[in-house]
Amino acid sequence: MIVYPAIDLRAGVCVRLMHGRFDQVTEYDADPAARLAAFVGEGATWVHIVDLDGAEAGRAVQHALIGALATGSTARIQSGGGVRTVEDVERLLDAGVTRVVVGSLAVTQPEAVAGWLARFGPERLTLAFDVRVGEDGVPTPSLKGWTEAAGLDLWAALDRYPAGTLGHVLITDVGRDGALTGPNLDLLGEARRRRPDLRIQASGGVSSLDDLTAARAIGCDGAIVGRAIYEGRFTAREAIQACA
Repeated sequence: MIVYPAIDLRAGVCVRLMHGRFDQVTEYDADPAARLAAFVGEGATWVHIVDLDGAEAGRAVQHALIGALATGSTARIQSGGGVRTVEDVERLLDAGVTRVVVGSLAVTQPEAVAGWLARFGPERLTLAFDVRVGEDGVPTPSLKGWTEAAGLDLWAALDRYPAGTLGHVLITDVGRDGALTGPNLDLLGEARRRRPDLRIQASGGVSSLDDLTAARAIGCDGAIVGRAIYEGRFTAREAIQACA
């Protein structure tokens, strides 16, 4: 299983949000290039970089910085935030990003995103589904900074991308994001059962090495790790070794 250490960028520095809320920000590093180099030094072959300003604004804001980070590193970069057009995808790929993350548009504009997948190939895009799990156990994608619920559940959203058209998905239980409460293994396991064709990345809540090995045990192909590393619960090297 691939461990993706996370760099969330806001105003050019590394931060983490609690439950995706921009009014609950913790700043960790003023130099994202140094943080990226540190992750690579610990053995990271992939790093997950998010343009939080772009996600908040609904347009690309820090893609130039992300491109500079990508070209200056040996790590492969998976990145998103503010991706709203095919030109945004092209710019990130041209800047050296290996795989572009597409979020809410995967739910709201599936035909357009399906066209991007066909154009660039399923290896160049990751569709990110941020969901809230209701009292009925149904996971529903959250949109617009996690403030609105989509009109369909996660399974119906995934059904819009038949087997063979999509390769990578990132699934986040937003109730766990940044909270260090462990990933939603039931949700991830159900996703694996329903869509064995997809390579699933776990996101949200990873707090221990046991969380990572549990995600690997249920068939996840990757895991995004942020706050647990920044707060010293384990190192990127330890995470990578645990999942090797």
